[in-house]
Amino acid sequence: MPNHIPPQHSGPAVRPSDLVWLALYAALALVGPARSGAEMQVLALLAILQLLEPRLAWFATSNGTLVLVGAKLVLAWMLIGVTGGITSSYYLILMVPVVAAATALGAWGAAVVSVLAGASYLSFLLFLNPAKYTIPEDQMRELALRVLLLLVLAVLMHQVAAAARDQARQYRDAAGQLAEANRNLEAAETAMRRSERLAALGQMSAGLAHEIRNPLGTMRASADVLLKSLDPSQEVPREVAGYIRDEVERTNTLVARFLDFARPLSLTRAPADWNELMDRAIARLEKHEPPLEAKVAVVRNYSPDVPPVQIDADMMERVFFNLLLNAAQAGPAGVSPVTITVKTRAVPGGVEASIIDRGTGIDPAQRENIFNPFFTTKPGGTGLGLAISARIVGEHGGKIAVESEPGHGSIFRVLLPVAAST
Repeated sequence: MPNHIPPQHSGPAVRPSDLVWLALYAALALVGPARSGAEMQVLALLAILQLLEPRLAWFATSNGTLVLVGAKLVLAWMLIGVTGGITSSYYLILMVPVVAAATALGAWGAAVVSVLAGASYLSFLLFLNPAKYTIPEDQMRELALRVLLLLVLAVLMHQVAAAARDQARQYRDAAGQLAEANRNLEAAETAMRRSERLAALGQMSAGLAHEIRNPLGTMRASADVLLKSLDPSQEVPREVAGYIRDEVERTNTLVARFLDFARPLSLTRAPADWNELMDRAIARLEKHEPPLEAKVAVVRNYSPDVPPVQIDADMMERVFFNLLLNAAQAGPAGVSPVTITVKTRAVPGGVEASIIDRGTGIDPAQRENIFNPFFTTKPGGTGLGLAISARIVGEHGGKIAVESEPGHGSIFRVLLPVAAST
């Protein structure tokens, strides 16, 4: 590939540079040494080629660049040939292909084209009759000087083009760094806002949960006493008392989850098998109470080279269970069994587990909020499952990433860094 900056191929139909080139070639035609029809034709071809160069994207490709430089070299040789050959004043027109090569083909390309330009100029010596024409020594030095100046021009133009490429590369690198810095800043701001919300909600949850648990215990005990004291024939009172007990139990479970979210995590790390943890979470899902609405079929795709990891196995099992439960509940309505694919593998710098479902997917507008506490799209959901899972993974130094397309399912990836590995 030619190492050059591709020309721009968009813009107005007539550019100021077009008028400059037309004026220059017209001036050459007017003051040219021969002013013959052949000279005018070759100058017209050079002008047309110069005008087409920035307009045809193909000239920016490697093949197009070679054709362009070759065409300029041939036309320059023809122009010198029809205006006197070795004595032509147009010998400087060879600068056109040399400059094009220096800016588009790199150092070796510029060197080759400049040598070819010099050889094409000296080739006109072959058309001289040695018996009729002799070239004095000072004229031979003049010819050698003209050829050497082409080489000097090629080196200078290559240096200028290289400097321009380096500057353009620096600008692109700086733009890329600024874009990356902006992305990191946005991610940091998002993380900071989430941390602030987590801190406020955690404090509120802890205080509220402790205040609610005591009356809940009293209500549960009262419901149990009421159920025991009612006669079996009193169906309606017994049914109402059962509702009270069940709702109190559900509320107590919710309060317990609030407390789990609010209290500081204390990790008990020990070497654990990554694949075995996933199996334990799958077994827990299969025994879920109450039973799930649809059956679940789990496809395991485990990598055997996943090393043991230094983690809190119970907490990471809880993470996998929450993700599996969400995948099972995200299945399309009326479809049974719901298929979930789980993958584990070793990645550069850590280990990864992926939970893949083919369910309804996540709305892009909601994707940023799914790890926020109390955000849920499930009827009766608490919105704490993913928040707690993300917190557990974060405490291990890892992260949870999500890919989702509405109507085509989701992929949740749990990545732990190598620092967590044994």
